[in-house]
Amino acid sequence: MSKIGAIILAAGKGTRMKSTTTNKVMLNLAGRPMLSYTIDNFRKAGIDEIVVVVGFAKKSIINYFGDSIEYADQKKRLGTAHAVQVGLAKLSDDVTDVLSVYGDDSYMYSPELLRKLIDTHKAKNADMTILTVEMYDPTGLGRIIRSDKGTIQAIVEERVATDELKKIKEINTGCYIFNRVFLTKYLPKIQKNPVAKEYYLTDILEIAVTHKKKIADVAGGRIPWRGVNRPEELEQARKLIAQ
Repeated sequence: MSKIGAIILAAGKGTRMKSTTTNKVMLNLAGRPMLSYTIDNFRKAGIDEIVVVVGFAKKSIINYFGDSIEYADQKKRLGTAHAVQVGLAKLSDDVTDVLSVYGDDSYMYSPELLRKLIDTHKAKNADMTILTVEMYDPTGLGRIIRSDKGTIQAIVEERVATDELKKIKEINTGCYIFNRVFLTKYLPKIQKNPVAKEYYLTDILEIAVTHKKKIADVAGGRIPWRGVNRPEELEQARKLIAQ
């Protein structure tokens, strides 16, 4: 019997938001913290075991949600792969598949979309399932590279993308479902980025491709989606929620 557990990454400082006492996932969207939308939608999708990886301004999260969710403290911010590793240790042993999202861009994932992602992952018996979206302006985001057969082969970050690759509108959301056995085995194989000195979760795709693992995806198309890294993006997020 399969069971989905969720890890929400919310340990980052969000430097560009200039918040000193509140984690950015707790910023207000239409009268509620951003993170509350994600958690509510997870529960509506049937995901009851939720771990939030905390770090910067963790009390702003813990004081609001109390014991309604589980927390994993990322004491050293060593990147997204490390954050998932910290969160994974908090999931119960009977969790067979792990949904991983960022706390600052998952507020618009509807229960229906989450169920589609889960159902696709199960139906295709995938090791890793990726949610993608299409952006009118994908500037700054990782582009999805597909094979001739349509399968995802790579995620190319903008800083290393060619002019031709920058024309791709389909981007990586950072929303994944992993088979837990696959994740437990291959997450520790991610190497530290030599420039950033962090472990990036996106690198697990290359590992999956190299080891010929089953990679599935849900192409979300032009669904409402907006990461929140700057004050102007917070305003855009508020407009999306209002709509």
